[in-house]
Amino acid sequence: MMEYNTKQKKLALPEYGRSVQKMVDHALTIEDREERQRCAATIVEVMGSMFPNTRNLPDYERKLWDHLAIMSDFTLDIDYPFEVIKKEEFHVAPERVPYQTGEIRNRHYGRIVEQMIAHACTLPEGEERDQLVELIVIQMKKNHIAWNKDGVEDKKILEDLRIYTKGAIDITDREIRINTNNQRGNNTNNGAKRNNGAKKQFKRKF
Repeated sequence: MMEYNTKQKKLALPEYGRSVQKMVDHALTIEDREERQRCAATIVEVMGSMFPNTRNLPDYERKLWDHLAIMSDFTLDIDYPFEVIKKEEFHVAPERVPYQTGEIRNRHYGRIVEQMIAHACTLPEGEERDQLVELIVIQMKKNHIAWNKDGVEDKKILEDLRIYTKGAIDITDREIRINTNNQRGNNTNNGAKRNNGAKKQFKRKF
């Protein structure tokens, strides 16, 4: 009767497959130390032949012996050619990745946009701040459209920017059109002509 893999022993390193694991299990049953040593060396050769493209990686051979130790649950009594990984080192839990907390005022804009806005407020008036504000309002509109496929009026974006900055950056009185396609120069002028007097494209200078 066929035995499904789901009912068999869980593989320590599934990438080597169950056949290699059975070879390791067999090596554990060999009583003669010299024969067990030769068997282990053969297993490592088989493991290496399965991934020939990794031969040039640093510590390639050592990693194979590490994997042999792991697959034997660190119980294979042989003379390892390298100092292999210890069981207590292998089962060490990874460091906890800190999760950034804190309230986001408008989730459709995201935390990065809020950080960009905060940085823009620290810049003096001038070309550098104008360029950053341009990028910010374009990204705000892109993020808003990603949440609301019906679109959003440019005045809404500019008003949100004013609220975010508590009036420090206020361009709500400008007749501008936020271009999310980053079209400039001739493309912008041609677009304005086609639109028969549409609002001007967003410019760096306010």
